[in-house]
Amino acid sequence: MNNHYKKPRSHNYLSLLSTSFKILLSPIVFVAACTASQVWAGEKDKDDENGHNRHNKHQIRAIKASDYAPVDAKKAVLGQAFFFDKELSGNRNISCSTCHSPLSATSDGLSINLGEGAHGFSVGRNPGTYPPLATDPLERGQRNAPSLFDRGAKEFGSMMHDGRIELDNSPDGFLTPAGDELPPGFNNLLEVISIFAFTEVQEMLGQPNENEISAAAAAQGSLFTPVWTKLVERIKAQPNYHPMILAAYPELKGDINEFNIVHVGRAIAHFQNSSFRTSLNTPFDRYLNGDEGAISKEAARGFKLFTGKAQCASCHNGPFLTDQKFHAIGVPQIGPGFGGVGFDGREDFGREGVTKDINDRYKFRTPPLRNIALTGPWGHDGAFDMLEDVVKHHLDAKKSLNNYDISQCVLPSRLDLDELDFIAANNPNTRYEIEQRIEIPKIRLQENEFKDLMAFMFALTDPEHLDLRHTVPKSVPSGLSLAD
Repeated sequence: MNNHYKKPRSHNYLSLLSTSFKILLSPIVFVAACTASQVWAGEKDKDDENGHNRHNKHQIRAIKASDYAPVDAKKAVLGQAFFFDKELSGNRNISCSTCHSPLSATSDGLSINLGEGAHGFSVGRNPGTYPPLATDPLERGQRNAPSLFDRGAKEFGSMMHDGRIELDNSPDGFLTPAGDELPPGFNNLLEVISIFAFTEVQEMLGQPNENEISAAAAAQGSLFTPVWTKLVERIKAQPNYHPMILAAYPELKGDINEFNIVHVGRAIAHFQNSSFRTSLNTPFDRYLNGDEGAISKEAARGFKLFTGKAQCASCHNGPFLTDQKFHAIGVPQIGPGFGGVGFDGREDFGREGVTKDINDRYKFRTPPLRNIALTGPWGHDGAFDMLEDVVKHHLDAKKSLNNYDISQCVLPSRLDLDELDFIAANNPNTRYEIEQRIEIPKIRLQENEFKDLMAFMFALTDPEHLDLRHTVPKSVPSGLSLAD
């Protein structure tokens, strides 16, 4: 294993993206997780030249407006303020947009996020000094910050890399870490997940007793109800929010005291759903609707590979190119781990942590692929920063896992954090266990086929999402700075 830490690369996505829709510019991952029993290599090709019958088989179709939950404009305006306002974090030093910035394609450009206590933006985010000061981060996050594109689509039945926030058959319809503390009144998963970053110590809450919100959590022994209660009190104490809240929720009948955390989650969800949904006129959607010239010939050939020889569509199917399931694809494990499990307590068991079923070990959600070219690094822990490396992983996951080059990581350096980053990746026992559970088969593509497949992946970019500056407000009601 290569133990040399490499500084984060800097990316200028907009300038690269604008060059040509036929040029691949940034790391792209098609997380094609499928078992040998799911694939159909060797099946006689009965499709037309463009593979249309095959993509119908996998329910790949153009996106429709009805695929998304409806949006209320006034709630979206309020949600935009909440999304960018640091008032909603324990120490008033971080917002939702810090790790999900529209300026970095609704993520942060890092392999693993640096939340509470860090400074700066995206790949320039600073984890502080060593030894760390009291205000510096105690740890990195545990996984890659996922993008927010299309999370308002109705078909999403779970959120998070491990699906720990999901639909279920309970009276309120949701299964979450909050259990019975989740208040009623949410309409969909995006509304629910929008209130959970506030409860995470490393993300937005802060350490116990570091502020009045984290102190309430410590005193009451819960990260949920006391956090949400104190957060709502903070918002109510900001008079500039009152007219926005009452306009967005006329059912409150002018009584700001009736405002609660459900209203916060609903508003943030309306903002995300309105701002980060795929437009209905992308090159790929026009192609699916019959415009053969909407994407390049290379991309069209790549689409045929995607649904055929490369077997991507076995798991990346439907309008958003995800089966909404969980698969073990052998992504190398980097970072501090999740839940203190496995060898050295630095592994991430993925879906098993939710279901408690050992058969789900190392399984993670199949991500959607719309706008995938914009949202690196890729993998549940952001292990891959370069296109060639992540594609090679999917073509031969076992070889990639056992020859992983850690210089691919985008992890701002601090000595004590660095010492934890590659414990799992460097452990042969961990690699062996991950390897035994890999579901995706080895696939051989010719060089020209590889290029065509990548041309297709790039064709999944929505041109309207190349520049999301218009989604950033000039100020927020609390008056706190937008800068990180």
